[in-house]
Formats: sequence, C-alpha cells, structure tokens
Amino acid sequence: MRHSGGAQVTRRALLGSAAAAGLAAAGCSSAPSKPASPASPDPQTVLLTSLIAGKEHLVSLYERAAAALPGRAAALEPFRRRHVAHLQALRALLPAGNGTGTFPASPAPPNAPASASPSAPPSVSPSESPSAVSVGALRDAERRAASARPAQMATASPALSQLLASIGACEAVHVVALGRVRG
Repeated sequence: MRHSGGAQVTRRALLGSAAAAGLAAAGCSSAPSKPASPASPDPQTVLLTSLIAGKEHLVSLYERAAAALPGRAAALEPFRRRHVAHLQALRALLPAGNGTGTFPASPAPPNAPASASPSAPPSVSPSESPSAVSVGALRDAERRAASARPAQMATASPALSQLLASIGACEAVHVVALGRVRG
C-alpha cells in the first residue's frame, strides 16, 4: 500500500496498530477489578485490644467504687494500681502502629450481663447502679476476669500467655483479698 507522500504503510502495520488500540481500549473499559479485601486483623492484636478494654473497665470499676465508698478508697487503691500496671504491660505488647492510646472502656453498657466471650470485660451486676460499685461487685468482676484467663492463654502467644497467667493469678488473689475489705 503506497500513499502519495512517500510514506509506506503496510497492511500488517495498520492491523497491528488497530489491535494495540483495541487492547488499550478494552483495558480502559473493562470492569474495574475488585479491591483487595482488607486483611483480617491479627488475632493477637484483637485479643490484646480486648484485654486492654477489660482492664480499663476494671480500673473504672475501682474508681467508681472508691467514689461511692470514700471510707474504703484507701483500701481499694492498691487493687486499682495493680490493674493500671497490668494495663501498661498489655499495652507494651501491642505491635507498633496498632494504637497505644486509650481504648473504649467497655464495648457493652456497664450493667450488661457478663458475656460468654472469654475476653469480654467484666461487668457490674444488674442490681448495681451504673455509677456506684460495691466491693461485692468488684469481687465478682475479678472472679470473672480470672476465670477467663485460661481460655485466653490457649490462643495467646507464649509471652502473652505468661503475662495472662500472672494477671489471672493476681485477679484470683484480689477475689480473696477483697473479701477482707468491707464496704
């Protein structure tokens, strides 16, 4: 095929250009590919955030109990401080970039019944007011927290399992020690 300007375009070149243009157009007009599904959260991070929320809830319970029972506030303070130390140790295990700030104190209302989930934060019994917490409610919360630790350790990393064993032992001792605090 000859043109009058001296340039020669072969049939093969013309067909190749048309095919390339067709492929380019097809690439532009095809349905967009589905975005990659978000990666599922790391189970250890999920467990840690749940544990942190539970510990924050326990700290909150102690603060509310101290406010409701000013005569027992000094006796309750060492328990609260130990939970704050547990909270700091749990936060230190969070991977960088997964948030080291405060997590919601509780995913459920404070007077909701205890969940069957092993990592659910302890709750106040339904008979308690949302603002006042008795020593008995603290003992119940400590008992629930301590009893959840074995199931949590079953899915935790070795380092987290060791920490959970220590935390659970402390919570179990709190149950006994709170029996001596009258309020």
